[in-house]
Amino acid sequence: MNGKQIKILPLCFDNAESCLRLDAQTTLQDVYEVPECPELLRRTLSGSISWQKRSGIIVAETVYSPNLAPQWNAALLALGARTEFPDSEGLFADFLRRTGAHHDHLQGVLVPLNVPGRVWGEVHVGRTPTDDPILSAIAVVDLDNEVVRRARLALTGVWREQTRLAKAADLLAGQPFNQATFEQVMDVIEEEVSPQSDFRGTAVYRQVMT
Repeated sequence: MNGKQIKILPLCFDNAESCLRLDAQTTLQDVYEVPECPELLRRTLSGSISWQKRSGIIVAETVYSPNLAPQWNAALLALGARTEFPDSEGLFADFLRRTGAHHDHLQGVLVPLNVPGRVWGEVHVGRTPTDDPILSAIAVVDLDNEVVRRARLALTGVWREQTRLAKAADLLAGQPFNQATFEQVMDVIEEEVSPQSDFRGTAVYRQVMT
């Protein structure tokens, strides 16, 4: 591992066996190369983010400037990552919802590892395989005997913010893990998003594709 910058800690949240601590000054390339890096994070880093970009961006920059690597942030949201500051710790999702100026000094990001029953999926819409996605969806679901214990769905390209968790995913909790359950929340998600039109796609297109 990269010295003290990336560590495996025996901290448990989300029923995880341990967590991966990413120092705020760690580059995305360092994270990509760590064997313990969750496959979901590695996949987001190997898509539209080039080696040159990964080598030049540190974790802190992606937290404070979500537009640098929106799919990376979406993966952190879906995984239930936590942010670490000198005198506090909290969900990454809560940090992104903050508004106004702030001067906190980020120390690191904590990512849960080896969560029992955890499955994930990712899909995106883009003009080319290596192009920045027009919109994307990253889902992480924790199962208990094929019943959804918790679900997080992070979307990019469908809100004013670069990425956000969809509240509709909360409706999956306690439901069986099957297509019929997913279809029950599809319309809710479509109503929840509020995309903006741009040269790559209209608001209607983005809403339907979600």
